[in-house]
Amino acid sequence: MKLELLLSNVEYIMWEFFGFPYILSVYRTIEMWATRLLAFAQLVTLSISVPPGFPSSGNGLWFNTSANVWAKEWLPVGNGYLAAMVPGGTTYEATQLNIESLWSGGPFSDPSYNGGNKQPNDQLSTAQVMDDIRQQIFQSPTGDISSISQLTTEPGSYGAYAGAGYLISLMNSTGTVSNYGRYLDFDQGIARTIWTQLGTTYVRTTICSHPTQSCTQHITTSVSQRTVPTLPDLSYSFSSRQETGLPAPNITCLDSNTLQIRGTIEPSGGMIYEILARLQTVPVSDQSETTQCIQYPVASGFPANATLQVKAGTSREAWISWVGDTEYSMDGGNSEFGYSFRGSDPHNALLGLISSPTLDTSSFSSILSQHVADYKAALTDKFSLSLGQTPRLDVPTDVIKAAYQIDVGDRYLEWLLFNYGRYMLVSSARGLLPANLQGKWANGYSNAWSADYHSNINIQMNYWAAEMTNLDVTIPLFNYFEKTWAPRGAYTAQVLYNISRGWVTHNEMNIFGHTGMKGPGDTASWANYPESNVWMMLHVWDHFDYTNDISWWRSQGWPLIKGVASFHLDKLIPDLYFNDSTLVVNPCNSPKQPLMTFGCSHAQQLIWQLFNAVEKGFDASGDTDTAFLAEVKAKRAQMDKGIHIGSWGQLQEWKVDRDSPTDTHRHLSHLIGLYPGYAITGYDPSIQGKFTNRQVIDAATVSLIHRGNGTGPDADSGWEKAWRAAAWAQLGNATEFYHELSYAIDRNFGPSLLSLFNPSDPDPIFQIDANLGYSGALLNALFQAPDVANYSIPLRVTLLPALPKQWPSGSITGARLRGGLTLDLRWKNGEPVSASFKADANVVSRNVLVLCRGKTLASFETSSGLTISISSF
Repeated sequence: MKLELLLSNVEYIMWEFFGFPYILSVYRTIEMWATRLLAFAQLVTLSISVPPGFPSSGNGLWFNTSANVWAKEWLPVGNGYLAAMVPGGTTYEATQLNIESLWSGGPFSDPSYNGGNKQPNDQLSTAQVMDDIRQQIFQSPTGDISSISQLTTEPGSYGAYAGAGYLISLMNSTGTVSNYGRYLDFDQGIARTIWTQLGTTYVRTTICSHPTQSCTQHITTSVSQRTVPTLPDLSYSFSSRQETGLPAPNITCLDSNTLQIRGTIEPSGGMIYEILARLQTVPVSDQSETTQCIQYPVASGFPANATLQVKAGTSREAWISWVGDTEYSMDGGNSEFGYSFRGSDPHNALLGLISSPTLDTSSFSSILSQHVADYKAALTDKFSLSLGQTPRLDVPTDVIKAAYQIDVGDRYLEWLLFNYGRYMLVSSARGLLPANLQGKWANGYSNAWSADYHSNINIQMNYWAAEMTNLDVTIPLFNYFEKTWAPRGAYTAQVLYNISRGWVTHNEMNIFGHTGMKGPGDTASWANYPESNVWMMLHVWDHFDYTNDISWWRSQGWPLIKGVASFHLDKLIPDLYFNDSTLVVNPCNSPKQPLMTFGCSHAQQLIWQLFNAVEKGFDASGDTDTAFLAEVKAKRAQMDKGIHIGSWGQLQEWKVDRDSPTDTHRHLSHLIGLYPGYAITGYDPSIQGKFTNRQVIDAATVSLIHRGNGTGPDADSGWEKAWRAAAWAQLGNATEFYHELSYAIDRNFGPSLLSLFNPSDPDPIFQIDANLGYSGALLNALFQAPDVANYSIPLRVTLLPALPKQWPSGSITGARLRGGLTLDLRWKNGEPVSASFKADANVVSRNVLVLCRGKTLASFETSSGLTISISSF
């Protein structure tokens, strides 16, 4: 533990924990704690073996030092509603808290906030500006324009996702710390710290339970002698001061063992949030009074402050559970409620949660058992992966990571990262809001890129592995589209594009329906992205394609897709540059590229795939609007498909051949049809154009080669390397797949295996997209079943398409495929040994081809409950 951190802890205790530093008794208490903390810094010794209780499977992370840098070393727990980062302290533990909807900005900050949109009286003038821009692009010799700034709008009170403060746990224990260890258990979803002082072993466990919508920190002790182990003095308090920028809340005693923390996100007001934290113990005797809540006197003008305490010698174990929420509600994100996004005061609901029988219990073990059962049902019972790894129980995770080498690799570490991605997705995506740029873990009042929802790769990558690995986490994502994108997106379609059908969004989205083109000025390279809704609708389609959940499709999936398709039907216009009778988007930017032009390949491929989804899903939708379907088919036939081969053999990023062979841009936008789409992978000249499939694949390969390895002048992120790895896997290139995957691990993943945007920075930015996208990219090397343009085309399942030599043996159990299929697969010595397919009871019959190394292994038509086993390869 660093001396600077200890001094800041003393300062925190002086000014915030007690709130009245000039009271003599308080000062003496501070002096005592400071002395013990400083002594601890001199006395701590380190463990060199795996901590007791770490899973024998090796499925987790473990360390023999406490954490310092948040993004590099702290460990995440969460349930979707709440999240926490755990540093693994001993006598002093500062757990950083998050509430999923705690955002600054929006209508809570500025009642006039309108989602970054034009005003209603701007519609006609904006329509004229749009027409002028389109004409200038078509009339330009190079098919582009220098600015479309007239279309952008000040973001207004856009806001940011914020941290919710810190839970400070203090323990009055002295002596040398030995046998220290901390770990994050992926088998059970728990974070744990273990250490010994003066012959007494302490175990602190932190969980965030989805069934109870709460988090709990538990402390217990054991001693070697035959005496009843008891806990020393404990205290629990809340600090906003370490969450830089968060105003100090009012902290009061709700009762003798419950803190009420209530505040606003901004100094001037803004969103209300509340946390209720209840302390419970297992007393030594029934007569023991174990806990108390102390309300401290504070100076005039300071917010109220209080702390919970456990008296020494009265308890065998103690735990504090907390619940938290805000007044935010997605149900208020429409015109009926004035786009207020305001719901009920959170207090009564939180009181119900904290007092529920499942949480307000005399047994921590019951809370833990319920959490573990839910966690396993959600994450580990339905899916598993083996890469033939051997658990490393003799070396801490950070040491394993430091020794990792590109192309050499480490099966155990690569397996851990895969499981970590699924762990973080299930721990952040099962709340009311979807996983954002940092999942639900954010440190500070204002986070990088607002920790929002970037929808030109990032939010999509978050969910790459969701359907494939049988994670039931996507409904909150679709609710978010329905309630925050679609309502105000319909207004944006009218006022910005003069389109009265459907709805639209752009690249950067908050939780307050920010659907406008974010400006001001020349922001088109990242803001001019009305295809964001298209890409996300392919996730909507995927959910139906994997599950055939007709009830959900009719109630939510189809209305979302129809709305987006309707907008883009009206947005496509005739190509007046090439005059080739095709329909194109105009203006467009290939995401994050500066060129403002028309017919961007990314947009054209996405819209073509969306229109295919409309046709495939129409019959199941129950919709009788056959005129709509006919229009989709007609414009799909007429539109440019976004597949063009350029002058140096590349797949063009734009319809005009403007690609540079030295462009190593981080985005692979024009290769969207390679992965995760299928417009390139499944290219069919009979419906898409004049090239052969081989020509298109070769052109995509040329483009991928020239795009570089994901380290360029524009960025050096983990997500761009994960995308490249997935793309190389799609091309069946195991060597390049593994090189890119191992390069990402080596360069962008920190000691705690979180993906870091700027890993060399002393305090780097955490970006979750590479962590979550890694899992999807890895699976793409083991099996592939890309979508198809229509149901007359067989679903092609390719086994081990890019298996690297570093994973000679392994297995997958419970993988999900399109068409309601479940796959179990085993391989040994680089060759498949067995594969089995089982169809759901509610499948729609379709033809399936199973291939491996260019050989057709099986061909079958799916039916309810069908099982196919393959053992001959």
